[in-house]
Amino acid sequence: MSVEVWAPIPARVGLRREAQADLSMERGDGGWWHADVELAPGDEYGFVLDDDDRALPDPRSRRQPNGVHEASAVFDLGAHEWADAAWTGRQLAGGVISELHVGTYTPEGTLDSAIDRLDHLVELGIDFVELLPVNAFNGTHNWGYDGVLWYAVHEAYGGPAAYQRFVDACHSRGLAVIQDVVYNHLGPSGNYLPRFGPYLRAAERNTWGESLNLDEPEVRRFIVDNAMMWLRDFHVDGLRLDAVHALRDTSERHILRELAEHADALSAHLGRPVSLIAESDLNDPTLIMPREAGGYGLTAQWSDDHHHAMHVALTGEIAGYYADFAPLDALVKTTSGGFFHDGTFSSFRGRDHGRPIDPDVPTWRLVTFTQDHDQVGNRAAGDRLSPALGERRLAVAAVLNLTSPFTPMLFMGEEWGASTPWQFFTSHPEPELGRATAEGRMAEFARMGWDESVVPDPQDPSTFERSKLDWSEPDDPDGAHARLLDLHRRLLALRRARPELTDPAFAHTSAWADDATRRFRMERGAPDAAERVVVLANLGLMPWEVGFDGPAEVLLSTGPAIADVVAADGMLVLPGESAAVVAVARSRGDH
Repeated sequence: MSVEVWAPIPARVGLRREAQADLSMERGDGGWWHADVELAPGDEYGFVLDDDDRALPDPRSRRQPNGVHEASAVFDLGAHEWADAAWTGRQLAGGVISELHVGTYTPEGTLDSAIDRLDHLVELGIDFVELLPVNAFNGTHNWGYDGVLWYAVHEAYGGPAAYQRFVDACHSRGLAVIQDVVYNHLGPSGNYLPRFGPYLRAAERNTWGESLNLDEPEVRRFIVDNAMMWLRDFHVDGLRLDAVHALRDTSERHILRELAEHADALSAHLGRPVSLIAESDLNDPTLIMPREAGGYGLTAQWSDDHHHAMHVALTGEIAGYYADFAPLDALVKTTSGGFFHDGTFSSFRGRDHGRPIDPDVPTWRLVTFTQDHDQVGNRAAGDRLSPALGERRLAVAAVLNLTSPFTPMLFMGEEWGASTPWQFFTSHPEPELGRATAEGRMAEFARMGWDESVVPDPQDPSTFERSKLDWSEPDDPDGAHARLLDLHRRLLALRRARPELTDPAFAHTSAWADDATRRFRMERGAPDAAERVVVLANLGLMPWEVGFDGPAEVLLSTGPAIADVVAADGMLVLPGESAAVVAVARSRGDH
């Protein structure tokens, strides 16, 4: 076999193997070095650059058995006998995502132990499992966004073999897999890529460190090849692209468009859907517009604006970036248009922000949520909605999230109102790096006006342990956790049963709100259909009398019991802090 590495910077490159003399590699075109040598699965190796006696891991290492500072190991991708030959994939349209972090999803924190909890997601009604980054990072536990070896699966999670077993297990249960990948920066410890080549722009930084050098064709190839590895070699169904606004690319063919083109070609070859979902702070619909219309052609993007509107409506919190979303009309705007800031002034940014979404864009191209890893973990105490809201308001949150016109996502444990926090945790072996990380977090919290005294030490192992789910909570059949879990199951079943709730047309969703009484109403369904679905959320404390212009049936309700059939006079009384989903027949004049 031939071992190769892109290393245009060093003048000499040697291949180091176990118990053998270093082998000089031959320099080829474009800064690629080659060596013809036999390496078997499990063999450890590294690269020696110039006069440095230390061997560095392979930038494209598939396995790091002893951590990111040590030797790489050969991994045979073909050793796993895949059992998903009949898997035809899942379209994102109409789907529901569950986001989870491998290290805190189960007490063991491994991919194999997560397999044991997949049936829970199937019974819940989930379609996609989205894993936070699993690439190799320094330390034992981390959110995953400090990865430095993008091609390797973190060994403590079980490594690449466990990852293959996990994806196979998901597919056998009808679950698609989305992998969160980070192409905008590298972690602060164990990043040896700049020793090999110009991977980074030293003079340009983003929020997390030096920017990737997207002017260099081999760096772009490094990113594209990694994306294709997950989709092709590990049979993953989609990628969530972290913080794409931090990708500085002025080329004629943006890296996101390049990724989308490769993904579409691979999808055609594999015969199954492949989804690329961007996290973006830009509120720019260019990401999801078709390439023939000048867009990048990504499948979907997150909409933080809809999260912010729901969060403020539910909690009343208006500090920092939540300030612009204080009126309940913000929820009306995001429900009917996707973005709140679509060219409007953002007080948090101090400037106009965003662009409107073309109403012809399908609504499912926006991924929305009431909680996710960022919106929970980036709070000072890593607190979920559950401690602040209580059962009744959490139930309203579930209705708002799962009946929206967008692709809804749940954060692990949200379905039962998990009481465990999800805090920011790190395990940097370098004390100075741990201190710098904690100080950086304090600065972020100060800008949001949050109480710094409640911030846990990210480096304290107990912060990580506290963030693990407590799977005993939903097992109490008479408790609030079980009731919330049952509500989520019924909501997801209703979403599958009623086509109005997955109707992708912006024009088929309308919304109304009254800020004084804290009442919200959303209507879903085509104007020529025999019925429409009305979603009611009473966020106030006083009962709400709601009238309908045709026969109506309550499909689902929260809070105190509501009659299954609306009274003969066409009125429904919705108690405070409750929600209902109602099917309303259109009168002859309506269609």
